[in-house]
Amino acid sequence: MTAIIPARYASTRLPGKLLLPLAGRPLIIHTIEQASKAALVGRVIVATDDERILSEVTSAGFEAVMTSPAHLSGSDRIAEVAASLPAGSIVVNVQGDEPTISPDTINAAVSVLLNDNDCKMATTCERIDDPRDVLSPDVVKVVTDANGNALYFSRSPIPFPRNAVNRHGSLELALAAEPALLGDFRKHTGLYVYRREYLLEFCQMQQTQLETAEMLEQLRAIENGARIRVVEVQDSSIGVDTAADLERVRLIIEQNG
Repeated sequence: MTAIIPARYASTRLPGKLLLPLAGRPLIIHTIEQASKAALVGRVIVATDDERILSEVTSAGFEAVMTSPAHLSGSDRIAEVAASLPAGSIVVNVQGDEPTISPDTINAAVSVLLNDNDCKMATTCERIDDPRDVLSPDVVKVVTDANGNALYFSRSPIPFPRNAVNRHGSLELALAAEPALLGDFRKHTGLYVYRREYLLEFCQMQQTQLETAEMLEQLRAIENGARIRVVEVQDSSIGVDTAADLERVRLIIEQNG
């Protein structure tokens, strides 16, 4: 299994975030190290469009390759690298801005494809503990069927607790009055595992209506009939998008050595 970490230098909210220091080393290096700890990952490759990231990664002794600056998504970037991997490979897409991602989370998602030959794509989710996450469009929610396959991903609150909202007047008030409602929500996290051939096929598909409406590329797979297995994991991971996220992660890393 090969983990590929898409790593762009540009970032709207936190420019150059992958090279920002955490405990004396660039953020991206922490992410690589966490991915390398996953027992089911045999190789980790950083796919970047920036010489500065390439230099930092290779200087630290890890593998990195330059990819086209024209890619519009991380999936497209990792597909460029995956195209050179052997047929039948399993590819893990680890987000570069998650330096605290758990190796157990990666192993859990990879195990799905190892145990189900018909599954082409898997991802992960976490329980939501903060009502603000339910209401935030920056937190993607997912609902699944009885077999753990994704039915839909949305920036809106799904499922919508209609009766509770009618009782209290709004979703915000319902969540405050009935904290148990939080148990119905799951946050989608950005880890993906693909069979190589499906990843290459997916990246050739045209963008779809729901994908462009929600700005969630995994909806393209669902709209084209794919089955995405969603694995609920216990270890939460923090994506670094803001300076506040960076400080939160810095504290975690420093506390844990």
